[in-house]
Amino acid sequence: TKGYERDGRRNIWRYRDWLIKAFNADMPYDKFLTEQMAGDLLPNPTENQYIATAFHRNTMTNDEGGTDNEEFRTAAVLDRVNTTWETLMGTSFSCVQCHSYSYDPFRHDEYYKFLAFFNNTRDEDTYSEYPIWRHFDEKQKTELSKLSSWLSKKVSEKEKTELINFLQTLQPSHNSLKCDDFVNAELSDTKWLAMRNHSSARLKNVSLDGKRKLIMQYKDFAKGVFEIRLDKPQGKVLTKLIINKKEENKGWKTIELPLENVQGVHDIYFVYNSGTLDNPNASGIMFDWFYFTQGFPFGETPEYTVQKQSFWNLLNTQVENTPIMYENPQVFRRNTHVFERGSWLSPGKVVSAGVPASLGKLPPNSPNNRLGLAMWMTSKDNPLVARTMVNRVWEQLFGSGLVETLEDIGSQGAIPSNKELLDYLSYKFMHEYQWSVKTLIKEIMMSATYQQSSKVTKDGLEKDPSNRYLARGPRVRLSSEQIRDQALAVSGILNSEMYGPPVMPYQPEGIWSSPYSGDKWIKSENKQQYRRAIYTFWKRTSPYPSMISFDGVGREVCVSRRIRTNTPLQALVTLNDSVYVDISAKLAQRALNV
Repeated sequence: TKGYERDGRRNIWRYRDWLIKAFNADMPYDKFLTEQMAGDLLPNPTENQYIATAFHRNTMTNDEGGTDNEEFRTAAVLDRVNTTWETLMGTSFSCVQCHSYSYDPFRHDEYYKFLAFFNNTRDEDTYSEYPIWRHFDEKQKTELSKLSSWLSKKVSEKEKTELINFLQTLQPSHNSLKCDDFVNAELSDTKWLAMRNHSSARLKNVSLDGKRKLIMQYKDFAKGVFEIRLDKPQGKVLTKLIINKKEENKGWKTIELPLENVQGVHDIYFVYNSGTLDNPNASGIMFDWFYFTQGFPFGETPEYTVQKQSFWNLLNTQVENTPIMYENPQVFRRNTHVFERGSWLSPGKVVSAGVPASLGKLPPNSPNNRLGLAMWMTSKDNPLVARTMVNRVWEQLFGSGLVETLEDIGSQGAIPSNKELLDYLSYKFMHEYQWSVKTLIKEIMMSATYQQSSKVTKDGLEKDPSNRYLARGPRVRLSSEQIRDQALAVSGILNSEMYGPPVMPYQPEGIWSSPYSGDKWIKSENKQQYRRAIYTFWKRTSPYPSMISFDGVGREVCVSRRIRTNTPLQALVTLNDSVYVDISAKLAQRALNV
């Protein structure tokens, strides 16, 4: 879900499926990270590469009315920076968000130089989670492919790419929540521009070079006239929409309006007047986004008419979508400021994107964006990513990493139990294994160290009580997800089906409280409730209770290491939770049938 108080649903399960497929296919780890960090910036990115970028879109979005969208956009960007360092490079970096000391290898302004890599994406804490990838079905994909082929013959490659990209992502659009300078208008629930009678609002810094059309998404509630004016509310009229009759409101509408030919970057003003809107507090029109474009190529042939209709059919079709990363074009670019004492309300000097000086520079000829950042992270000259992954795999197999603190393998973390082994495996992972995670796992599991007996001896217990030096084979407590999957497996009811939307297994009544939507936990049918734990629906403000008892995490932020505990609550869950009562009944029935 999106998180925070309202905590609405989020449709992001296709990223989870991408993740599973990537691991199963043993995608090289450098490519695996690159696609998640910057899949949208790769040459001719595929649908899967866009979906991969949802990794950084699983930050929280605040839908509560009255919140500041820029504040929570900034919070999401900060989270992406901290997640990248802590989970992918095993390095504490967030501490210099507020200040740094003379002995710190990282400086305060370097935090914000790094943040600049993430500060230029199109997401703006919108309710609909723009930017999104729209998932067309096979028939619609065929229609899109035919449209793309036709456009290739009629317009330049650049124009064709822009039109097809807009159909897939609705970008680059101006979100109405960026409007300001309101007169009798406001952001409705801080999400959409709403205008009353005799109202105006401003949208700043709009590039109108070559833009002859405006495509916009709106709702109307009364008869009226909507105008777009240049530079001021009384400025030149660029286009006009006359709403002649009041129709039943059937949700958002998408239309195209012609624009007067104007060059340059301007502020534009939206002006709305209605002769029939009697209630001074009622809104007559509401907007979601605005897309200024060259428009669909002009023509009068039957073929042209068919292809334009195809364009609008695809644009207006209601399809599922996934939030993705999408880099700002130049006209949308943001300045990145150093936050004085770490507060976004106290912007200091402007900085450009860069990596900490103590860790070198971006590779030669790499772009100064997230793709260049991914190239730097996975460079053979940067050992942090390989060391972090090796340490993480070791922790999964042995219960504790070669450096116990997975989140910090630096000077403030735990001392490595075997630094030379960590160096050796990290080097081989990058150079000999070519970033193959499966090869790394096999290398460790084929070792005599892993295959030794886990039996505890008196001598071994005295010399190595916590098994930090691996005097015996590993005994690793199962994670919350593994415990559930094991229970399903031994009871013979584990549903091995893979992929698809999340499911809702048994959950005690009264756990969920969704005051805004009245959303309910509805148990999945047809054995869907017996799917593996990774497919369980996860509400951030009300996580699945039996997994939380076994050290699952709430996921408000990314957690690089779970702490394993042993509490009475865990026994109570297996004895009383409806999940395990049901599973134990199935196990008993299986025993009777043997």
